[in-house]
Amino acid sequence: MSVKTSVSKIFDIPKFYYFESGNDYSGSKGDFSYKIINGEKMKCLTWHGRLCSMKAVIEHEQDFDKTQEGFEELIKWLETMYGE
Repeated sequence: MSVKTSVSKIFDIPKFYYFESGNDYSGSKGDFSYKIINGEKMKCLTWHGRLCSMKAVIEHEQDFDKTQEGFEELIKWLETMYGE
């Protein structure tokens, strides 16, 4: 039996390698939704509701360096946004 590990205590988010490989990622917990967009930097969007990011009203948006440290900051920021 394998144990899946997540980098977040709240969200099921893959490790930094997934993002280093150029992938975007989105998810939700209850009514809180988020999307991590890969580019020169990693951009994280948050909103409430079940709409996709293209149709939702984005409530918070923040850029982070595409490094392990920047990724860890992104996770902390995302958990803080969820807690508010």
